[in-house]
Amino acid sequence: MLTITLTRLQTTTKSTARIRFKPIWEAALHHQGADLYPCLGRPYSSFRGQTSLPFSKWFPRFVSTRLMSHGTAKATSGRYRKGLFLVTGAATVAGILAAGVSHFQRAEMASRIIMQTETDEGDILERCKSFMSAPVTDVEVLQQRKDQMTTRMEMLILETQAAFCKALAQVDGGTFKVDRWQRKEGGGGISCVLQDSKVFEKAGVNVSVVMGNLPEEAAKQMRSRGKVLKAKDGKLPFCAMGVSSVIHPKNPHIPTVHFNYRYFEIEEADGTKQWWFGGGTDLTPTYLDQEDAVHFHATLKKACDEHHPQYYPDFKKWCDRYFYINHRNERRGIGGIFFDDLDSPSQEEAFAFVKSCARSVVPCYLPIVCKHVDDSFSPEQKAWQQLRRGRYVEFNLVYDRGTKFGLATPGSRIESILMSLPLTARWEYMHEPPKGTKEAEMMEVLRDPKEWV
Repeated sequence: MLTITLTRLQTTTKSTARIRFKPIWEAALHHQGADLYPCLGRPYSSFRGQTSLPFSKWFPRFVSTRLMSHGTAKATSGRYRKGLFLVTGAATVAGILAAGVSHFQRAEMASRIIMQTETDEGDILERCKSFMSAPVTDVEVLQQRKDQMTTRMEMLILETQAAFCKALAQVDGGTFKVDRWQRKEGGGGISCVLQDSKVFEKAGVNVSVVMGNLPEEAAKQMRSRGKVLKAKDGKLPFCAMGVSSVIHPKNPHIPTVHFNYRYFEIEEADGTKQWWFGGGTDLTPTYLDQEDAVHFHATLKKACDEHHPQYYPDFKKWCDRYFYINHRNERRGIGGIFFDDLDSPSQEEAFAFVKSCARSVVPCYLPIVCKHVDDSFSPEQKAWQQLRRGRYVEFNLVYDRGTKFGLATPGSRIESILMSLPLTARWEYMHEPPKGTKEAEMMEVLRDPKEWV
């Protein structure tokens, strides 16, 4: 049995309580996420007296849960006046429910529950129940080779897709279209798209697992990055998989976000395998919000620092270089992290780092969405968003390596590759925002990247 110990700090009273319950999964489906972010509705007080709480869905189905609340505290500052729970172990639940914590604090605590339970490498069949769709690879095959990196990575990207889609759907209220597709050369994917909905104009979260022989155009790209690839009879068997997402909100005060985490494996002529990971997460705001930028980068830095103190500064600089629109002399957004060809210090450690990055996706973005979801905006601000989207399109079609690789790979699904493009965008001839405006402030950061943390 999983035991969760909660210590409650109150200003004037001493209390001891013990609550026992088994999670009620069906009821929790209607409330998932409502306790995580303020924009999702019900306050903590509305759950008092219940024997089951909505967050219980995130605990494994086979676990019964016991909550114990006890403790005392002297009078303290105002942030604790409504009661704040400090949680030990995996149970950050109470801190999420507490009044007086910010969007960003709630998101960080929530992610520990969501991602720790969903990325636990336990029974494959049980884990598949939480996915948006059945895995691309047959479940029996995954069970037979559950210790191989290809299986572990496929499970991770499917869990990341499900966690992000469910979080976005809770904010938006809409339903993702789940579209499975197959590639005749080998493999396939799952595209989840929410389009022209309440909060998001276009929200796409794709998973792909493809294999076959590496096309020459793709091999040229890899050789240009220093890869030494030894083909047999002109063929290079490969397996590539990843999760990729681009979110275009309707409100210009909510930034666009992109993330991608991938694994590549190539079998050479002598049977040996080359492997590497790549990916990153980056933010593209229409208007600059310093607090949002700091939160976003600090969350990514924390994920990086768990593995190496040099990861964040190196991958932040790499991101600023990569998302550069050369013909405009500006970055696509305010960056984040980006890395590729990661094959050290070991496969296990590299995979652990990628898992930490995947876990950071929800907490680095969702609180920003919740903060701005009800912001009002003018037609002029919407027009500026359309112009910035035009820059987004330019980068993706002209420079983005993933788009180029996808278009160069036979059998690639064009709808999924171009999912990253917004429904609407705008190009004006020789447009330049007036000096001293919020739009000009945004341009300054795009032309001269800042250190946010």
